[in-house]
Amino acid sequence: MLGAFYGAFSPACFALLGLWLVVVQIRLREWQGSPLQQRRSYAIALHFALPGMMSLLALVNLADPVYWRVSFAVIALGGAAVVAMVGRSPARPQPSPGEAAPGEPGHAPVADQLGVAAYLAAIALYLLIGALAVVGGLAVLRAEAVLLTLLVFLGFNVAWLLLFDTRHAAPPHPRAAAH
Repeated sequence: MLGAFYGAFSPACFALLGLWLVVVQIRLREWQGSPLQQRRSYAIALHFALPGMMSLLALVNLADPVYWRVSFAVIALGGAAVVAMVGRSPARPQPSPGEAAPGEPGHAPVADQLGVAAYLAAIALYLLIGALAVVGGLAVLRAEAVLLTLLVFLGFNVAWLLLFDTRHAAPPHPRAAAH
């Protein structure tokens, strides 16, 4: 049963990663000069790539629980570490006219608050997946399948928010403005 789940889930994750790479390519000029947007788009790519890798490795040898447990634990703990590094708090940009200054109530827009919550949730999910992999067992593998699904769902929602967020975009490249 789980072989069928991971057999479908892995290609779905890599398809979402491919679609995200198309979005990044479309928005590349706009995001290229923004370290914040680059980190955000990389974090979203991880939401699709790492669960896809875990699922793919779960299929390599379904009969060997040690194999999937070790691969899930290593990828999950690595994912938590990378997301924590990528999601570090960036230097706040200067507020736009009409926006609250740093330290004033209402400074962090809802999208930023959701972004921080998404980073924290992703780190928690990765740590939980890694801890469950150490425990092992068929019931744990099922729980990890649910957690991986939640992780991809979280990634999709963060991708949606980032796709339409223009507040942190780099100014247009002069050559792009001439076209």
